[in-house]
Amino acid sequence: MGHLPDPAYIGAVALGAVIFSFLYWGFGFLRMGTTGFIAQAYGAGELDEMRSSMARALLLAVLLGSVVIALQWPIGYAALSALDAEPQIESLTADYYRIRVWSAPAALLQYVVLGSLIGLQNTRAVLVLQLVLNGTNVVLDLLFVLGFGWDVKGVAAATLISECLAAAVGLWLLRRSLRPLAGRYDRTTLLDPGRLTALLRVNGNIFIRTLCLIFAFAYFTALSSSLGALTLAANAVLMHLQHFLAYGLDGFAHAAETLVGSAYGRRDRPAFRAAVRTTTIWAAAIALLYTVLYAIAGSGFVALLTNIEPVRSEAHRYLPWLIVSPLISVWSFQLDGIFIGSTHSREMRNGMIVSLAIFLVATWVLLPMLGNHGLWCALAIFLIVRAVTLGLYFGRIERSLS
Repeated sequence: MGHLPDPAYIGAVALGAVIFSFLYWGFGFLRMGTTGFIAQAYGAGELDEMRSSMARALLLAVLLGSVVIALQWPIGYAALSALDAEPQIESLTADYYRIRVWSAPAALLQYVVLGSLIGLQNTRAVLVLQLVLNGTNVVLDLLFVLGFGWDVKGVAAATLISECLAAAVGLWLLRRSLRPLAGRYDRTTLLDPGRLTALLRVNGNIFIRTLCLIFAFAYFTALSSSLGALTLAANAVLMHLQHFLAYGLDGFAHAAETLVGSAYGRRDRPAFRAAVRTTTIWAAAIALLYTVLYAIAGSGFVALLTNIEPVRSEAHRYLPWLIVSPLISVWSFQLDGIFIGSTHSREMRNGMIVSLAIFLVATWVLLPMLGNHGLWCALAIFLIVRAVTLGLYFGRIERSLS
């Protein structure tokens, strides 16, 4: 979108992504909760329960995806009304939404597959699945947008096709990963009220936590839109770099999830501490590498994402916030992984609610004073408070292993 002549295309896809962040990542507990349950059962050698946990999550994903499809019209109407963008951007965002919404069941199935594969410590299969998803998406984006001229509709169609393909490949990879493992599916265990209650409790807390997180970034985008199409486009470009950073740090957070979860399931405190220490050291090193990379090549990344000169110039003004972001972000990512692996979801929920409240206050105070710099400063404060609140709860996990 950054290589089409109008910034409205970037803004439309950015707002469309906000809608699907709520729709899909609102159900991110299907990935995170599944990883914790699978890792703990796998570590404890409870392979029947491991399989049942996967089956419960897969059934829930299909059910929720079907509900999204059935309610797509009222969801779309409410989302577009809430975003309140310029008419051209709103029209383009609606085109994006109407196509991509059909990927809901496939997207949610992917979350369960990813959570299961991470819990089983089969990160090679996770890599294959992500290469299929993102590789297909990139190729189809280029074909549909630059080749066929479908602009925003082409991006949506590319995402729809790639998510459906990735869901099919993911289920095949999961079946292949389970083949050498013992255990069986037990219908009685699958629908056990106690286990279903535990699933709903953990996933409910993660759901609230994730909605708060998504709302913070959606509010950031909405406030960007209120500053004008140019600022919205520039912030969307920079947010891609933030996501690029997030996915890099997520690798070590995922490692923490599975290693911490496995140690937690065995009630092995030395292994728990070793998993926390090792993954955090590596994550901090990668964060420092990101900071150096953005300091040296940040302008080049911006130029790669858009050739609209006013958008480039506006993005360069706020690039320093991206340079320091890795060193601010890394701690909350790592702590998320530790809490997910140990399924301490209540603490994650409470910490995120506090962080969101402070973020909202920060935007109300700093945006009128500093403009877009104030908005980025509020986001940095949000990331710091996330780490502090989780850090205060960390001792509870170790004590629970006594």
